[in-house]
Amino acid sequence: MVTIDLRSEIKEFLRSRRARLAPERAGLPAYGGNRRVEGLRREEVAMLAGVSVDYYVRMERGSLTGASDGVLEALASALQLDEAERAHLFHLARRSRASGGPGPRRRRAAVTVRPALQRMLDAITDAPAWICNGRYDVLATNHLARALYATVFADPRRPANTARFVYLEPEAAEGFFVDYDRVVRDVAAKLRMEAGRNPYDEELIALVGELSTRSELFRQRWASRDVRFHRSGRKRLHHPVVGRLDLDVESMEMSAEPGLLLNVYTAPAGTATAERLALLASWAADRDGPVPESRALGRDARGGRDS
Repeated sequence: MVTIDLRSEIKEFLRSRRARLAPERAGLPAYGGNRRVEGLRREEVAMLAGVSVDYYVRMERGSLTGASDGVLEALASALQLDEAERAHLFHLARRSRASGGPGPRRRRAAVTVRPALQRMLDAITDAPAWICNGRYDVLATNHLARALYATVFADPRRPANTARFVYLEPEAAEGFFVDYDRVVRDVAAKLRMEAGRNPYDEELIALVGELSTRSELFRQRWASRDVRFHRSGRKRLHHPVVGRLDLDVESMEMSAEPGLLLNVYTAPAGTATAERLALLASWAADRDGPVPESRALGRDARGGRDS
C-alpha cells in the first residue's frame, strides 16, 4: 500500500517548486553558470520570503506546523506559485497544524447522493451532467452523461472511476479523449491536489497505490508534484457512436455537499456538437434495456474535502 506521508508531501513539493525557478526569473543575479543546484538555492528562497535560512530549511524538511499565514504568503510569492499551488501549500500547512505530524489513515463512513441531487441531474435533459468526488469516483449521472461515458462504465467496478480509465485503459482512453496528453497531466495534478486536502483518506491512498503499481505513466505524472483545480474548460471527446464532440465544461463545487463536484457539459446551439448530443440522446433512448444503474455509490462519496 502506497502511503501519502504529509512531511514528504511538503518536502518534495517545496523542493520541486524551488528547482523549477531560475534565479533570473526571481530577479536574482546568477553568478556564473556553474551552480550546483537546479533552480534557486535554499538561502535565496529564504531571502526572497523574508525568513531565516534555518527557518526555511525546517519548512522544506516537511514542517509547516508553526508557519503563519503571512509566512506562507511570503513563501508562495518567493516561489512564484500559481493559484492552485498556493492553495495546495495552505492545505498542507493546515493538515500539518491539525496533526502536528503524520496521522493515521482513516476510512470515512459511507454516504449517498441525496435523492434531490439525482432528481436535479435527471431534470437536465439536454446536457450530460454528473456528480463526482475529488478521487474521480462517478457517483451519480443523468441519462445523457451515462451514454456519453459508456466506455468508462464498461468497467464493472463501482463506483466507476475516470482516473482508472485514463491510466489503466490507455488505448481506450486515448481514443476517447482527443487531448489525451493534457487529460493525463490534469488527472494526476487534481489527485495530487486532493492528497493535500486529505492525506489520510484510505480510499485515495488505495487509488494512488493502484495507479502507481499498474501505470508507469501515472508514476511519471505523480512524481511531477503538479497540482490543479477542478475548473471550467473545454473537453474534446471522440464518442464511438456519434463521433467528435467539442464540449464546454462547467465544474462546480457543491457548497451544500462538501467534497462533491457537479459537472455539466454543453454545446452552443446550432453547432455540430449540439446536433451530435441530440443524436446521442436518441441513441441512449433507443438502446436495448435501461442505461446501467447510475446511482451506484462508493464508500466516502464526498471525498473528505475541507469545508
